[in-house]
Formats: sequence, C-alpha cells, structure tokens
Amino acid sequence: MESNSRSPMARLRLRPMAAADIPSVSEVERACFDTGWPATAFERELVQNGAARYIVLEDTGAAGILGFGGIWLMLDEAHVVTVAVLPEERRHGYGRILVQGLLDLARALGMTSATLECRVSNTGARALYRAFGFHEVGLRKRYYSDNGEDATIMTTEAFDSAPFRAAETRWRADLARRFPCAGLVAPGAAEQA
Repeated sequence: MESNSRSPMARLRLRPMAAADIPSVSEVERACFDTGWPATAFERELVQNGAARYIVLEDTGAAGILGFGGIWLMLDEAHVVTVAVLPEERRHGYGRILVQGLLDLARALGMTSATLECRVSNTGARALYRAFGFHEVGLRKRYYSDNGEDATIMTTEAFDSAPFRAAETRWRADLARRFPCAGLVAPGAAEQA
C-alpha cells in the first residue's frame, strides 16, 4: 500500500549495475540500438574490465530498469561509453539523471574531466550532453561500423573549472526542480571509490 501512495519520482533509484541486471540491460540495449552489445559484452565489462563502471536507473516499483550508462576510467578522464533509456520512457528526464550519475561517479573516482563520442545524427543526445557542459571538439570519420556514420567527439572542461561548475549549478537546479522527491545521489560512488 505504501508504494502506491509514493510519488513515481520517489521510486527512482540510481545504483551500480550488477550481473543480475544483465538480462534487463540487454533488453534496453536491444530496444535502443540496432547493433547493440550482446549480454556477454556486459558480462565481460562487469567482470573483466577493471576500468569499467556501469549504473542503472530503476523504478523500484513495477517498471524495473528504465536505462543504464557506463564509463571507462582512462587515467584521469572518464570516457562515457554508453547512455540508454527505453524508447517508451524517453523525454522524462531519465537520460539527464543517468548523465549526472555518471559525472558524479567519475568525480568520486578521481576523474578530472569526461569525454565521449556521439553519432552526428543524434542531435537529441548532443543537446543533452551540451546541457552537462560537454562541447564538441572533433570528429571521428566513419566511426560507427553499422552504417559508417561519423562520430562527434565531445568533452567537458575540467570538473573543477569555472565553466564546468556553472553548467553543474544549472543542471543540478534543473534536476532538483524536475525530481524533487527522488533524492538521487551519485550511484555507488562510496562503494566503488
């Protein structure tokens, strides 16, 4: 009865991805990407890749995993390798929650900036990343093997720089306004630091 009286926002939880999440994460991956990773790739990332950190956004009610994201720790830079939200759950701010979670995790693990590649045609994702202080710095020609599409390289300023802190102030205020009951914190930062 209590879970029915809670706000849907209060049911959102960011947490580290676990092996038990792989079937659900694989479903999200297949729904989002035509040539997504197989479940075995996520298993390898969780078990064998010491530089990899993955998070999931779950609805602790009936919906389950809504999306996931991952970073690789590369010296002092976090490389965002994936962010995915179920297509039917998009446009609710869940991608924003995941990106904030990845950046919070990166900072908690001592990273000083973040970088990523994004399809040139994915204007929505590029706008999302710009809202979090990423800016376009280059192009990787024919980066995507499925169709030869180019990738835009995006990076943040140093996390402790004034431009990044200004962007951070804006996105945190936006998320606090959109998700006042969620109490979202950096997922697993304490456990993985």
